Amino acid sequence: MSASSVRGAALWSIGAQYIAFAIQFVVSVVISRFFLSPSEMGLYSIALSAAMLVSALQDFGIRRFVAGERDLTEEQLRTCFSVSLIFALGIGLIIFALAWPVARFYDNVRLTPLLVIIAGSYLIVPFGIVPGAMLQRRMDYYSIFLTSVGAAVVNAVFSLALAWAGYSAFALAWASVAQQVARAIIGQWRSGIRPPFPPSLKGIGPILRFGSNSSLLYISDAISSRSPELVIGRILTLTAVGLYSRASSLGAQLQMLVSGAVDGVFYPAFARLRDAGADLAAPYQRVVAAYSGVTWPAMTFLATAATPIVLMLYGPRWAGVAPLLSWIALGQLFFAAVPLHFELPILLGHIRRLIVANALDTIASIGLLILGATVSLEWAAISRIGYGIVWFVLYATLMKPLTGFAWRGMVKVYAQSLIATLATVAPLLAVYRWVASPEAVGFTLLSVSAAAGVLAWLVVVYAVRHPLRREIDAIAGGIWAKLPVGRLRRAG
Repeated sequence: MSASSVRGAALWSIGAQYIAFAIQFVVSVVISRFFLSPSEMGLYSIALSAAMLVSALQDFGIRRFVAGERDLTEEQLRTCFSVSLIFALGIGLIIFALAWPVARFYDNVRLTPLLVIIAGSYLIVPFGIVPGAMLQRRMDYYSIFLTSVGAAVVNAVFSLALAWAGYSAFALAWASVAQQVARAIIGQWRSGIRPPFPPSLKGIGPILRFGSNSSLLYISDAISSRSPELVIGRILTLTAVGLYSRASSLGAQLQMLVSGAVDGVFYPAFARLRDAGADLAAPYQRVVAAYSGVTWPAMTFLATAATPIVLMLYGPRWAGVAPLLSWIALGQLFFAAVPLHFELPILLGHIRRLIVANALDTIASIGLLILGATVSLEWAAISRIGYGIVWFVLYATLMKPLTGFAWRGMVKVYAQSLIATLATVAPLLAVYRWVASPEAVGFTLLSVSAAAGVLAWLVVVYAVRHPLRREIDAIAGGIWAKLPVGRLRRAG
């Protein structure tokens, strides 16, 4: 696959991420500011987190099997769809059965109906898994764009309408059901893939072997990612859960906005490199440069600007989110330093090594979180820094032999990205030092600081000869060539 086609796919994928993010972001701001309190948000977060521990088995590795299988047959496709339907029914029943015990554990009867509604949403998920995976396999990112944005719009409409009608946390639960329905309908329309009738389990062996290993990873990853809300909800309060959930979701949204869009592009691209027997060291180092060069500055700026951002968006009653957001955003830097840590080991056939690393990662995450939460909510957020360090050591050790990257080259990239990061936040730090405190910074000052930070970042990227400058040149050149002036110059 050529570099230009990867960039083109990335642009569609990034476009979908940006628009979906914008929709979700606006909805979260409106709902948090006008409708839901931190405790109501905490209630929904606990229900969703409990459900997601079980739903980790939902995908059963089918999405990656379909997207990455060398010679996918029609029979395998039918079997994948059938397996996903069977797992969905089982997962929905398990979540339904756990609704009352979870409500008793947290001593909150409202969790029971919330979990029942969420269980219903997971029954719909499999109808979009295989169609979405086929779109990714075909690298049809225009259709993925339509699916992502369409589902986000439906979620937004239901969330706002039901929250305005007084449904409280239940508005978010019903909106998730509507979103999954929209994703399934659009995905099937664009892919042409329909549920098999009758279902078929022929040739299920390779799928089960792949899925059984992948499911261990999904369970471990779900425990690691969803444990904060569950632990904090048990040790602290619903309000604490709501504040932490808002901070972590805002950090995760920005991280996904900046770098998550290209994950689905690089996976099939690396699959083709694998099939061609190409060396992965240089391509992987370029990916690391792209991730760290963009994500580090963005997350560090978010950490630095947490107080004015939270006060402007959510209002004073959510002010407790700011210190949590700062620590969580800084913890994200370690995750961006070793990208594709999940995808490449699976693609290259090293799932067992990934399972070991993932298990150790989960133990570190929960252990450090419990230690932090027993002290205070802020220390629970601070624990994400320690967890990030452990995570980096585990996955850098895993990825080095798989990709063959050289530490000398990686350290150079990290240093270049760090310099660009410091340049990005320097204008805002100067504002704090000489102009206004974080609490007094308004929209205008923050916008000027952000614009100055982007300009400083761009200057430093070229000054230190960061590898990311080549991607910037290529994208800018492509845009220029499509403009009337660019076409005239090329013709002349």
